[in-house]
Amino acid sequence: MKHVVAARLLPALLLALALPARSAETATAPPTAASALARGSVLFWSFEEQKAGYPHMEDLYPTRLVKRGGTSTPLPVAAKPLEISFKVGDQTWTLDDYMSRNRAAGLLVLKDGQVVLERYALGQSPQMRWTSFSVAKSFASTLVGAAIRDGKIGGLDDPITQYLPGLKASAYDGVTVRQLLNMTSGVRWNEDYGDPNSDVARFAAEPSVNGSDPVVSYMARLPREAAPGSKWVYKTGETNLVGSLVRAATGKTLSDYLSEKVWQPLGMEGDAYWMLDRSGAEIAGCCLSATLRDYGRFGLFFMGGGRLANGQAVVPDGWVEQAVTTTREATEGLKGRGGYGLQWWTTTGKAYRASGIFGQGLWIDPELRLVVVTHSAWVGATDPQSAQIRQALIDAITTHYRKN
Repeated sequence: MKHVVAARLLPALLLALALPARSAETATAPPTAASALARGSVLFWSFEEQKAGYPHMEDLYPTRLVKRGGTSTPLPVAAKPLEISFKVGDQTWTLDDYMSRNRAAGLLVLKDGQVVLERYALGQSPQMRWTSFSVAKSFASTLVGAAIRDGKIGGLDDPITQYLPGLKASAYDGVTVRQLLNMTSGVRWNEDYGDPNSDVARFAAEPSVNGSDPVVSYMARLPREAAPGSKWVYKTGETNLVGSLVRAATGKTLSDYLSEKVWQPLGMEGDAYWMLDRSGAEIAGCCLSATLRDYGRFGLFFMGGGRLANGQAVVPDGWVEQAVTTTREATEGLKGRGGYGLQWWTTTGKAYRASGIFGQGLWIDPELRLVVVTHSAWVGATDPQSAQIRQALIDAITTHYRKN
């Protein structure tokens, strides 16, 4: 389910990346291999192009820097590393098998805040970044929580039009911040990828006129199909509206706010980059680039209730619990195959995840105090076999720690 739904971001991503541009905050790439990669669709890159491009998206597309602080927080290494094998069908796979045969670039397992497993492949190293694809959604929603904590957003039940007046007198009248985040706005949206006139095919091409927010401009024209809060429908456009909300409420770019609230205080060891759309705004639902360990640090932070090491809260009390609790509407819409919270995918158990195409993942199991980060270059965006193999590994890891 989660892998199929993740594919819904792809048409918008293709449009957003169709015309690469440069900005003052974008790393400069030589006009050779990088330019050739940027001209091609990221969805259809070859394996060699994936290996070359995913670690260097800031050299290929416009991005904004997410600055680290002056001091990084060490991740302690456990005295006893994780040694595990797992079953794939009737075969027994080792970790080496997983890395080589499932096209993994990075695998990090944190147990009780300590590194028990850290592997790299495909030319990656601990200092290198890798793109998140849709894992970025969960970072964006966390910034909404931070803005509420800072008093920039009054609360989840505030009307979205209070912060985005361009949506007034539209189908978004009466829609709350909560309903935007959990995609129960009731606004009609066509996500038919075979239809060139569908919303998902057109909205990312909306121009910015005199500095206007193209996401708001397009979404304001959509009609309503259901009462707010009554129906869950995955809408690519609404993920980008989350970014518009944070920018409008805080007066800051997503990159600067992420640096201020998370990256610097958590002691991330590397700078990150966030990809920009045609208007120069971060694509809230996609394409943050960071190191494997820094994704792991974010997982620990979120699992810890969104608090820093000194106990200071970045998000309101109870935010994490709300963020990873599915709505009844999402459970019904997904036919019981998990659920959807505030830009986080939920499971039938206590674990939850952020997921991105081509095998990017952040799996969090609060009962086991376990975080698993995966970087990959799968053969297909939502390749079912690769996804099953990754889940088999995660299941084996969780089983191991339940027994020990």
